[in-house]
Amino acid sequence: MSENNKMREMPVNKLMIQMGIPMILSMALQAVYNIVDSAFVGNMRVGSESALNALTLVFPVQMLMVAAGVGTGVGTNALLARTLGQGNTKKAAHVAGNSLFLGIVIYIVCLLFGIFGVKAYISTQTVDPEVLSMGIDYLRICCVISFGIIFFSLFEKLLQATGRSLYSTIGQVAGAVINIILDPIMIYGIGPVPEMGVKGAAYATVIGQIASAVILFVFHIKLNKEFDHSTKHIKPNIKIIKKIYAIGLPAIIAQALMSIMVYIMNLILKFNPSAQTAYGLFYKVQQFVLFMAFGLRDAITPIIAFAYGMRSKSRINSAIKFGLLYTVILMVIGVAITEIFPESFATLFNAGQSRAYFISAMRIISLSFIFAGINVAYQGIYQALDGGIESLVISVLRQFAIILPLAGIFSLLVRNSEMSVSLIWWAFPITELISCAVGYVFLKKIRRSKINVLN
Repeated sequence: MSENNKMREMPVNKLMIQMGIPMILSMALQAVYNIVDSAFVGNMRVGSESALNALTLVFPVQMLMVAAGVGTGVGTNALLARTLGQGNTKKAAHVAGNSLFLGIVIYIVCLLFGIFGVKAYISTQTVDPEVLSMGIDYLRICCVISFGIIFFSLFEKLLQATGRSLYSTIGQVAGAVINIILDPIMIYGIGPVPEMGVKGAAYATVIGQIASAVILFVFHIKLNKEFDHSTKHIKPNIKIIKKIYAIGLPAIIAQALMSIMVYIMNLILKFNPSAQTAYGLFYKVQQFVLFMAFGLRDAITPIIAFAYGMRSKSRINSAIKFGLLYTVILMVIGVAITEIFPESFATLFNAGQSRAYFISAMRIISLSFIFAGINVAYQGIYQALDGGIESLVISVLRQFAIILPLAGIFSLLVRNSEMSVSLIWWAFPITELISCAVGYVFLKKIRRSKINVLN
């Protein structure tokens, strides 16, 4: 069965598993980059505690770069899948080409920030000279050599839109393996390679990302035969760019809000550097779990978008049902792992003085995973059905409007009384539960306005 026919004819439950498993693995491996860096850095001979804190502080910008690439890719993914569902191969070529043009623009912005903005950014979160120096070194390398992660994100979505998610996973696995191999060599100095500390972690990460991008580029050229790959399609087309960002901008904002949330949480926890580091470490574990939901979302979105282009009400409804069901199953597994093995994760990171705070964060925040996963699935459904505003509202609620005021209030109570830092962690389950309730209302609205009206 051809990829196009598969998207049209394969039973949705089987199609979602076939597309979803590679995407879930791909997203999980993306989270591995940060976990691996932290694990190796946490075991440095000198300055490990400062290095872990530095990686916590740079993480929001890393997330922001991913946000720009992934968000642009999400818009491209949904628009390309819908265009192919309509059988318009000429427009599909323009969509793919314009996504690459946007990737070039994003990289230029990241490059300029890496050269001119890194020091000012890190300085807002710490006054520790060792943490400041390590953070600047790590982040500057990641920004200046960010083209790997940006173009990987785009080629990944181009392959996913045509149903070739397996190949994006192959590229991701290759990059992760390279990163894992290079981390100890470059961080600790093995063989002819000198000891580079956090700089080595940064170089290992960007080399792995570049390898993934190159592999996916080759797959894209060789396998995505449904549309032309001529460089003439890279010429910017305002109409297509607007359509990409009509879908993708809410996803960028959603990802950017994650970055802003982590940054402000770092500021809220600035009164306790050990708790600040613990939150940064936990967030990477959280990413590993929630990225499984993001991976499944990346299957949900093109399947629903393709079916929407076909005007198939039954396939859309099936995709919604199985998408939510599979998401809940994944998140139950994630909660079980984090609730049962928090001490093991603390040992992996060599958390030191942050250990107790890290374990309490694992115990409490992981309770939010089921509701968070459902919210991620809701957003994939909305994006596929032109519900960008609904997706954005959920993101604003989850990552800004509810979570930050709650965390801020709880932090004041902690600082002005004998209450534990653990109180701050409860802001996360409360936020996700409220957002999930709002998301359910939005889903009912979209069913009435976008799905039930189809023939």
